[in-house]
Amino acid sequence: MIKYGFTKELDMSFDGAVEAITAALKKEGFGILTKIDVKEKFKEKLGIDFRNYVILGACSPAHAHKAIQAEENIGLLLPCNVIVYEKGGKTAVSVIKPSVAMGSVENESLRPLALEVETLLKRAFDAVV
Repeated sequence: MIKYGFTKELDMSFDGAVEAITAALKKEGFGILTKIDVKEKFKEKLGIDFRNYVILGACSPAHAHKAIQAEENIGLLLPCNVIVYEKGGKTAVSVIKPSVAMGSVENESLRPLALEVETLLKRAFDAVV
């Protein structure tokens, strides 16, 4: 188990998991700002085949605004990453723990905000079964 995120394996297709976590995030107020298809990029840039692996950059605009007001350089840690990948015949979904990511920033005013965002991300994560 990783300390910096929540991870679980699912009995669902890769594409189904991407759709499910995207919908669950939307329900919690997150949009997807970026979608990096790692398999595609590894093939394009390195000429190697890789398993399905996508990085979704999830953002709650209201929370991002508050975070940037509290810490101007916090954009270095935004958006919140969510990953979906194939693993041993199953599909895994992982979401970042903002409380851990923001822990490296020495600004106590961010802690309650990070915990609030983490609660929302965890709710979206838990909704995908």
